[in-house]
Amino acid sequence: MISSILHLLLLLLAPPLMLGILQRTKALFAGRRGPPLLQVYYDLWKLLRKGAVYSRTTTWVFRAGPVVGLAAVIVAGLLVPIAGIRAPMAFQGDLILFAYLLGLARFFTVLAAMDTGSSFEGMGASREASFGSLAEPALFAGLLVLFVGSGDFSLSGILGPGLFRLWGAIGPALVLVAVSFVVLLLAENCRIPVDDPNTHLELTMIHEVMVLDHGGPDLAFILHGASIKLFLFASILVRMILPTATGFAPLEALIWAAGMGLVAVAVGCVESVMARLRLARVPTLLGGAMVLGTVAIAVLLTLESAR
Repeated sequence: MISSILHLLLLLLAPPLMLGILQRTKALFAGRRGPPLLQVYYDLWKLLRKGAVYSRTTTWVFRAGPVVGLAAVIVAGLLVPIAGIRAPMAFQGDLILFAYLLGLARFFTVLAAMDTGSSFEGMGASREASFGSLAEPALFAGLLVLFVGSGDFSLSGILGPGLFRLWGAIGPALVLVAVSFVVLLLAENCRIPVDDPNTHLELTMIHEVMVLDHGGPDLAFILHGASIKLFLFASILVRMILPTATGFAPLEALIWAAGMGLVAVAVGCVESVMARLRLARVPTLLGGAMVLGTVAIAVLLTLESAR
């Protein structure tokens, strides 16, 4: 019970801090002091205290989009082990539910954008749906490699202590999966080089254009949901790259926290030294992640047959 409460608190409170580290890293690269690490918390609190304005052309779908999106990613977070803590809702097959909960959040965000009747937001929704359909096969390919290698159909199982021994058996396949997940982390969370969360150039916006009409608490839900999604992908990636099996919970949590900080710094570095890709190049990048996942499956089957 205590571990479940701790898991939920980390899931709800820690993600904005990761964004704060990311923004501070980008500021240092630009030679600026940058915002405080807790600035995202201040922004969320300010938005929660504001009122929301709704167009007369929108329906209940517009209002439901932010709520369903946030609820979906929170439930998805309850399926992912965090800081060495087993997920509170772990069960066989939960990795499929995890992927579809993220798909549900995207679906309602797209619906809410289209409900405004704006062709501009419809353009962003179309891009989000197209790129999401290319990212999902890469996600499933990576999860399939972990499932076949570990023999477990649960996220808590495939990302558990056995992952350390799995690197010794199918290390080459896991390297390919880890690289694929790096691309997925950037693409699914609308980070450079796929999308720029700070852009105001209309023709290149993807996620930001879909939430232009949201404000107040609705925008806070969207921003917090986005931070949780980044937090979940980073947690999976950290566990894959640092598959410790010390059996000592405080040490496991410390290693996880260090890994999460390094991921935030790495994303900030990528966004500081790279330019955003042209939209026509994004499918190529996501296709590359899909190919890496497919090759990882082939490598895994080769290694399994050789044993």
